[in-house]
Amino acid sequence: MTPLSNRSQPTGASKKGVRAIYPGSFDPITNGHLDILDRSLNLFSEVTIVVAGTGRKEPLFTPEERVELIREVVKDRPNVKVDRWSGLIMDYARDHGFSAVVRGLRAASDFEYEFMMASMNKQIHPGVETVFMMTGQNLFFVSSTMIKELFNYGGDISSYVPPTVVERLKRKIPRVHRG
Repeated sequence: MTPLSNRSQPTGASKKGVRAIYPGSFDPITNGHLDILDRSLNLFSEVTIVVAGTGRKEPLFTPEERVELIREVVKDRPNVKVDRWSGLIMDYARDHGFSAVVRGLRAASDFEYEFMMASMNKQIHPGVETVFMMTGQNLFFVSSTMIKELFNYGGDISSYVPPTVVERLKRKIPRVHRG
């Protein structure tokens, strides 16, 4: 049996030209999001984070603030771009020539919704594949909503988000609910 470290790894040449989008609300971006992003960069030549509409959620940060925050967080990651879109994500993929959509899964409960969305997206644009990635075991419970609530009540979020996010939250949330 060959150890994993000796197995051949995909080269950049094998993923050349395969571009993916990673859509989400990212309100705010978390280390769980970054885990998915970094592993996606092992599969795709370029990943564009697309700040999409929040649907039913009431966002803390405006779309412009989220784009700015994400750009700051990913500035040292080559082959990562950040954009925003308020329409159907499949229209964005088609209009910008992307081959794949990356979706992160935290728990089994995420799968049913994501599977239905991927099936609908395949009907809308059959040429775009959806790739599901499980968040790392140490981050599967982290969500943007939980981060904002924990921070609001005085909890330490530093191991769940980049330092830039902590600083932006300090400016955005007064943290009056200490307990």
